[in-house]
Amino acid sequence: MVVIHYTAIGDSLTVGFGAMPGNGFVPVYRGLAEYKLQTFVASDNLGINGLTSLGLYDYVSRNATYQHSLREADLITISIGGNDMIRAARSSNGSNLDFHFKQALADCKINFSRIIKTIYDLKKNSNGVYLIRVVGLYNPFPQIEEASKYIQQYNHFVETYSKETFAVANIYNFFRGREKELLFIDRIHPNGRGYRLIAEQLVRLGLRPLI
Repeated sequence: MVVIHYTAIGDSLTVGFGAMPGNGFVPVYRGLAEYKLQTFVASDNLGINGLTSLGLYDYVSRNATYQHSLREADLITISIGGNDMIRAARSSNGSNLDFHFKQALADCKINFSRIIKTIYDLKKNSNGVYLIRVVGLYNPFPQIEEASKYIQQYNHFVETYSKETFAVANIYNFFRGREKELLFIDRIHPNGRGYRLIAEQLVRLGLRPLI
């Protein structure tokens, strides 16, 4: 039997914070991918709560465990960028929000570019096909206009990387107006229903050319 190796990297969304064990997007997506591929999918969840884009870049560029898992992966998911935005909102103390969000967005773009370049470098000697899937951002602060601008610009930037083997699950519109239904009681992280929605959007991106 062919075994598909799935590596998930990123922040608390990758961890599945806010959902019961087994109900985060990573295990749900793994199960859905396994059903679609009709073969065993072995997952390696390397998510870390509170991770920023700079933190993730440090891990993929320096951590041997991350690098080994990424080299072996046929399927990679990335969730990052939300904590950069949250830190910007908190550091502003409600004043000059636009400046703080613009700075966070600029830094996040640089770090995301470095993350993707590092992954491509790690995979350059890979003989097989592999897929990269990125979880776009939703807005946990719908009442903050600057947050909405940040998130939509970030999502647009990430989508510029799209190609046959790279795709983005843009979940922004699915969460907008449904925050009470899809977010955990902390109003930051998804609940089980929100994570399932993320997993379903990832599956809709397809698994070609793995199958």
